[in-house]
Amino acid sequence: MDNKRNENIQALKTHKLTFWEASMTIVGANIGAGVLGLAYSARLAGWPILVMWLIIAGFFTTCSMLYVAESTLRTEKNMQLPGLAEKYVGSVGSWAIFFSVAANAIGCLISYTAGSGAILNELFGISLHLGSILFTIPAVIVVYLGLKATGVGEKVVSFGMIVLLIVIVLASFLSGKAEINNVIYTSWRNAVPVFNVALFCYIAQYSVPELARGLKDRPKELAPSIITGMVITFIMLSAVPLAVLALAGPENVTEVATIAWGRVLGDWALFIGNIFALFAMMTSYWAVAGSFVSNIIDKFKFKDDSDIKTRILIIAIIVVPSFYLAYSNTVSFVDAIFLAGTFGGIIMSIVPVLMIRGARKNGDKEPEWTCGWIASNIVQILLIVIFCAGAIYAILSMLGLLPVGW
Repeated sequence: MDNKRNENIQALKTHKLTFWEASMTIVGANIGAGVLGLAYSARLAGWPILVMWLIIAGFFTTCSMLYVAESTLRTEKNMQLPGLAEKYVGSVGSWAIFFSVAANAIGCLISYTAGSGAILNELFGISLHLGSILFTIPAVIVVYLGLKATGVGEKVVSFGMIVLLIVIVLASFLSGKAEINNVIYTSWRNAVPVFNVALFCYIAQYSVPELARGLKDRPKELAPSIITGMVITFIMLSAVPLAVLALAGPENVTEVATIAWGRVLGDWALFIGNIFALFAMMTSYWAVAGSFVSNIIDKFKFKDDSDIKTRILIIAIIVVPSFYLAYSNTVSFVDAIFLAGTFGGIIMSIVPVLMIRGARKNGDKEPEWTCGWIASNIVQILLIVIFCAGAIYAILSMLGLLPVGW
């Protein structure tokens, strides 16, 4: 590795995170507003099938994340996914995974920008544009302040999300209107589309190098923090559709869970549900945008991630186009982002496998932790097959070549 590259790697400074800040960053990255649509997506197949797919998808995604974790622990310097891929896979792998991160980030930021405006418009009657601006300003401030601020914000707001979720789930089952028969049915004929939904609920590999940077002084906490974050994610992804389906039933479930809660429990539940959605979008915005900033710094060899001009420039490049596209009605572009994100899922499964293999051969040091049996050949092959199958299904579904699944 040349001196230039060594200088660039040093640009990503170490900012200490606590165990719970790291774990909640994973939760924040995974739990976006999309969790509120899970009940609708699973209503034909049934909640047990959704949970089964969430377990399978969660396991293999966690394996992929732990491959990245071991690769970072075998690397002396702070790197993001493109840097790790360049070191252990090569230039093609580096550009491929940067493309994947960028596609996911842009698509997510467009969604959060538009979604936040819609929610604040519904709650307070303000314009969509103003709602998005009021959401984006605090989101961008935390991203600008960097990894530590993001970690603290993720911990505080994610715990807040958990409290809101506990309140509304308990209210659903204590209302006297929840029916257990609404959640125990299964329809295997409608099971496959739910697998695809579950698979793409967990894409958070891009956050792992940020956590490794934050836990540099306590590397043995990296894997446990990832696993803890993924377990909490699974519980939340399972709890929301459980409450909605039990309350409304599969025939009355709405595309957005907050509407069903509001209809059955009253306006207070609609309000809490919308605040939960805002929190979910905020935490995801921090994780996605913060990681994207670090990826750009790593990939394009900026000298210092704490330089004011550098951070302002990169954040502007990320935020302004996302805001514009959220309100530009550029449908073809959004479709392109969807396809890019779908292919990104394939890349995000294949490259970490190649990365851990390269790191085990050419790493800088012996790691404090290794993946063990979850990095066996059979697990790696199954991981790639599952992600590729999910991506292919998503593309065929979008092109109308598969029957409607829900």
